[in-house]
Amino acid sequence: MLIADLHIHSKYSRATSRDCVPEALELWARRKGINVVGTGDFTHPAWREELRAKLIPAEDGLYRLKDELRLPDAPDGAAHTPRFLVTGEISSIYKKDGKVRKVHNVILLPSLEAAEKLALRLEEIGNLHSDGRPILGLDSRDLLEITMDVCAQAVFIPAHIWTPHFSMFGAFSGFDTVEACFGDMTPYIHAVETGLSSDPPMNWRLSALDRFTLISNSDAHSPQKLGREANLFHTPFSYSAMAAALESPDSEGFAGTIEFFPEEGKYHFDGHRNCQLCLKPSETMATDGRCPICGKKLTIGVLHRVEDLADREEGFRPTHARPFESIVPLAEVIAASIGFTPASAKVQTRYNALLHHLGPEFYILRQAPLEDISHASGPSVAEGIRRMRAGEVTLSPGYDGEYGKIHLLDEEEINTLSGQISLFGMPGSAPAKQQKQNAPKPKARRACPKQTKEEPAQQGLLGELNDRQKAAVTAPEQAVIVTAGPGTGKTKTLVARIAWLIGEQKVKPADIAAVTFTNKATEETVKLFPRDCMAVAEELGERLSKASGKHIEAMVYGDGAFKDPVGKIWELADPVVSPGYTKGLVGTPNELKLKYLADNDFGDLKGEALKEAIEERIREKTSESLVGNMVSEGTTPRRLTDLIGSLCDLTSGSGDKGTPIVYIQGYFDNYSND
Repeated sequence: MLIADLHIHSKYSRATSRDCVPEALELWARRKGINVVGTGDFTHPAWREELRAKLIPAEDGLYRLKDELRLPDAPDGAAHTPRFLVTGEISSIYKKDGKVRKVHNVILLPSLEAAEKLALRLEEIGNLHSDGRPILGLDSRDLLEITMDVCAQAVFIPAHIWTPHFSMFGAFSGFDTVEACFGDMTPYIHAVETGLSSDPPMNWRLSALDRFTLISNSDAHSPQKLGREANLFHTPFSYSAMAAALESPDSEGFAGTIEFFPEEGKYHFDGHRNCQLCLKPSETMATDGRCPICGKKLTIGVLHRVEDLADREEGFRPTHARPFESIVPLAEVIAASIGFTPASAKVQTRYNALLHHLGPEFYILRQAPLEDISHASGPSVAEGIRRMRAGEVTLSPGYDGEYGKIHLLDEEEINTLSGQISLFGMPGSAPAKQQKQNAPKPKARRACPKQTKEEPAQQGLLGELNDRQKAAVTAPEQAVIVTAGPGTGKTKTLVARIAWLIGEQKVKPADIAAVTFTNKATEETVKLFPRDCMAVAEELGERLSKASGKHIEAMVYGDGAFKDPVGKIWELADPVVSPGYTKGLVGTPNELKLKYLADNDFGDLKGEALKEAIEERIREKTSESLVGNMVSEGTTPRRLTDLIGSLCDLTSGSGDKGTPIVYIQGYFDNYSND
């Protein structure tokens, strides 16, 4: 059985990791247990050159990384050599049937030579150099025709077909049928990609999809995200065999998919991210598709769109339906099982330990005995994986670009299981609460050994301190808080504590965290945000508007974290730049993003030619909304509140000696129409 992830991206795509290179992709394919991984981005000339330099032909239509480039650190049981299959994604933005269409398609090819030929053909149409996933003003039907004309062995797959903004069935710019998108070329479509926010049962509700193979891929933008979704092939290592398996949903060569829980996807439910509003389809219908908080259009999610087009009831299963498994990435399972974030050191340590002892991630998630998992990473992780396999997962659905959240164990369960040696293979285990009572209490970890005597070196270090300061400096506890009035020596005590830990107790500097206030604790006061910043901003806006007779929006802003220029220490300030604002500031700028134009639409222009082209585009801009368009938002849309807050902070400078009021007029008017 082959596990294949055929839709990924390279470092040349926007908003991707610089680690998306063949060496790292191959390493993480080994770590995940993936047999065949797509190259991604075959249209980009620099990426094709890198692939030719680093890959060598393997089996029919497949490649492998050169031996000398393989990175160490493979888990046990991952001695396999992943293969690469040439793939790429193209974004088509065009007008059809009186509506702007935005459709993404994935193309599989049998060789780098075929990729070269197709890329040369597409270069006649648009710029392929600025983005690994190029944007072409080309009808999806015509792109399919060109692809098949250049390479008859190509496999053309509509990508993540339900994504609201960029897909075949997308709520904002898609079609209602496959035929409406591809017309007379529809017979050349044999498979469709369901995307992270839907799963096979949701797609089974459309009888029109019965004739297509339903596939799933990660759409990974970093090597660590490989395998979020994947495909199972019962074929040999062979491009032609895998392509043939995709030609029919009845094919024995295609064995099914590995899926996200669709609620994990970032467009499963409807909603409005700026207002933190998440809605079921029925709730959206009751609001007439508008956010009840700010009145703007809601982002219609995948579930809603499926229900709009479905002609079958929920739960229907076609006779030829392929099996599927729902998983949660291992790091997320560990995090949800021990109460930390996936990126935390504790989670990464357990992740690496599991791979070292048991093998690749897919084996651990799908097959490894729970007892082995418990021995390698503890009972709580084993229980989390058991629940994931059984579908005993609580999910907070994703919406409007926000990924959903999974919940496996609550805090009490984590604490209970953390106190057990093992819960598996132990017949007659006590109930959870009883187990918690009987569990041995873990020993408190000391920051330093218990002091037995005072050395001469300590006398020099502690000589200038009073008895209470000495007690704070030499306290055996892991955490120490020093509270006192201004000028009493808190900073001196803190410095002495750090020096004592390092010099006398041999504590590593990297294991010490110190937090203090600056500027004499801002003259005996600490500035904090109001408890309810939104309410303050709204009241302020109303008062100013009433007093001035003008329409005025208001915001509470802060300056995040900063690095002290003298001490070179990062200090905590405000965690967000705009914790409170009036409703009129919700949204994104309705302006052209000049860097996006320069990098994409006019990527082949420089100097005056580039300037003139951009000025012409500005003059052509209409007053209609650009929200949702790539030319306005780019790949990383910025909220108005973030931009205004940053502008205020730059204008006001340090607020240590008083917080100013910054008045901004007309900053986000449609100035490009002037």
